[in-house]
Amino acid sequence: MASLGAGLHLIRKRGAVRSSAVERRNLLTVCRFSVKTLLDRSWFDTIDDSSPEFINFVSILEHILNHRLKGQTTWFGYESARSFWDYIKASCSKVPHNCIQSIESMENVRSSRAKGRAWIRVVLMEKRLSEYISSALRDFKTTRRFYEDGAIMLGEEAGLLADTLIGLNTIDFSFCLKGEGLDGSCPAVIDYTPYLKFAQSADSISSDEEEMRTLGSSGSESSTPDKTATAASIFTEQSNLVSKCKRFEQKYRLALEQKGYLEDLVRLREAQLSEAMSHNKALQQSLADTHLSHAFEKEQLECIILELQDQLKCFQSLEQLSADMNLSQISLEPSHTPSSKQWPRRGISPSAKETPSLRGLCGSLTSVASYKSLASLKSSECLASPATEISSPGITPS
Repeated sequence: MASLGAGLHLIRKRGAVRSSAVERRNLLTVCRFSVKTLLDRSWFDTIDDSSPEFINFVSILEHILNHRLKGQTTWFGYESARSFWDYIKASCSKVPHNCIQSIESMENVRSSRAKGRAWIRVVLMEKRLSEYISSALRDFKTTRRFYEDGAIMLGEEAGLLADTLIGLNTIDFSFCLKGEGLDGSCPAVIDYTPYLKFAQSADSISSDEEEMRTLGSSGSESSTPDKTATAASIFTEQSNLVSKCKRFEQKYRLALEQKGYLEDLVRLREAQLSEAMSHNKALQQSLADTHLSHAFEKEQLECIILELQDQLKCFQSLEQLSADMNLSQISLEPSHTPSSKQWPRRGISPSAKETPSLRGLCGSLTSVASYKSLASLKSSECLASPATEISSPGITPS
């Protein structure tokens, strides 16, 4: 019995693995078909929230991103459901110029599922869905933390998914982020009917042929060659041709509008480039003028510095000369000269302070007076010496 139970468990496990592999393959195949239908529809009509192809694609993408997503464990040990937005928010935070913060700050989008749907629409309009998916897959630790074993995001097919989504970058999407498509309470339901292919067996074909033969034989006696069928076929062919012409005309108008938009964009960029070049030339000219004025001011400052140095040398020599004159005054002043407190000078009060210039002037005057007194003394001595020599006895002049 134990071996039988183990065998049944192994069979169930293999069946679960096989069914999971089939589910992954079906989801990826349907995603590839939905991308192709979106590309085909974009040639003739604008893709918005009301397009059934887009609604089906969003449902498929939500199923892929939610495939075997781990629940969130609370403090009490219960596991609650989680949306793929939590995984995108954690794994795509390092994407340059990401839109995660702007989606988090939306007022009308509150639930996690609604934020995930808003993110899909925003990145489709930005044409960066494949970039976000590739960045999320490169963060393998975060992906492993959010998904269980057997998930599409952990398999090798995830790289093919990112490559498949690159084709959506050629479509110009237009969405309203306040519509009913962002309602988090609405489940994502996939419509498989556009991608199913009904094959008719050989038995059913033979039975249909026999039935048509019987109907033809019963009415062959009273019926003639039906010309109305030929006219109907011609009319249907003409209507098909008219619809094809209308499609080509719409495609041509769309291409013409895109061409005009691109030409206007090129002209705008050329005008901006010429304006930037002229601004650059003006900046270069102002920079050259600034360099010239700087050099001229530098030369002026150097000349001013040289002049100030010469003036400083002159002031230093004058100070040295005044110091020497003060020293000469001190050396030639007589000891019996009365002090300034006892004999005040004329015109100067005893309480007045003497400045260094006045001191130098007085010193020079006293030195000149002493020099004149010494000169007169010497001259008087020279005049008196011959008389003394003659009057002295016993000494004959030579």
